Amino acid sequence: MRFQDRSIIVTGAGSGIGRAAALLFAAEGGRVVVADLTEGADETARMITDAGGTASAIRMDAGSEEDVVRTVTLACDSFGGLDVMFANAGISGGMANLFDTDVALFTEVLRVNLIGPFLAVKHAAPRIGERGKGAIILTASVAGIRSGAGSPAYSASKAGVINLAAVSAQQLSGANVRVNAICPGLTETGMTKPVFDYARESDKMHRVGRLNPLHRGAQPDELAKVALFLASDDASYVNGQAIAVDGGLSSSHPVTRQDYGKTAV
Repeated sequence: MRFQDRSIIVTGAGSGIGRAAALLFAAEGGRVVVADLTEGADETARMITDAGGTASAIRMDAGSEEDVVRTVTLACDSFGGLDVMFANAGISGGMANLFDTDVALFTEVLRVNLIGPFLAVKHAAPRIGERGKGAIILTASVAGIRSGAGSPAYSASKAGVINLAAVSAQQLSGANVRVNAICPGLTETGMTKPVFDYARESDKMHRVGRLNPLHRGAQPDELAKVALFLASDDASYVNGQAIAVDGGLSSSHPVTRQDYGKTAV
């Protein structure tokens, strides 16, 4: 029960990593504000309360300052303050290449994926600081570490999130509010559902995640557990970091790799 009676916000909690994290936070005693742009927020909150946990749902646009302020206010009013902010909401923006991406799309991806986490830090950190300690976790991506894992707009936005975590940790020096990022690899979420659905329908699941040493994609709870670790006192000395959770994908440059016990081809 690492989060007993702690007040927690999870954005993008209507599905995927956000939903998995909200359920785990609540299972460990947290009181969770479940925030999402879709009705999935209501469904996640019902799942928590049906299991005996505490949750409040709110519809919010992660890239809207007004909505972020409303969400932080709801957590403070409902649960007496704020201890953890998991700024997880994001969009893919499709897979267009650099020259086929228009400015409007690039701007929207940055608004949600980068300005959203910035607003989360800006408005959550002061309230968390009032509690004496706490944590902010941002969802970045391996696409923000290097090329090859996302579109130009998505990759640029996630690279910004990685840097935002580091800068925020420094600018919150002395506040005892830690800021870290997780960098998921290929994970089965609403965003990647078409990839996984196609692989299953065409009997190609063996090709999903084949470029990482574990030879598979991740499930949302595998990412959520890392977010919970970073939010918990178990990670009390982890600050300003970006943790890749990608099956080992980002641990290597492209090579011809020999699998254990097999001959390289």
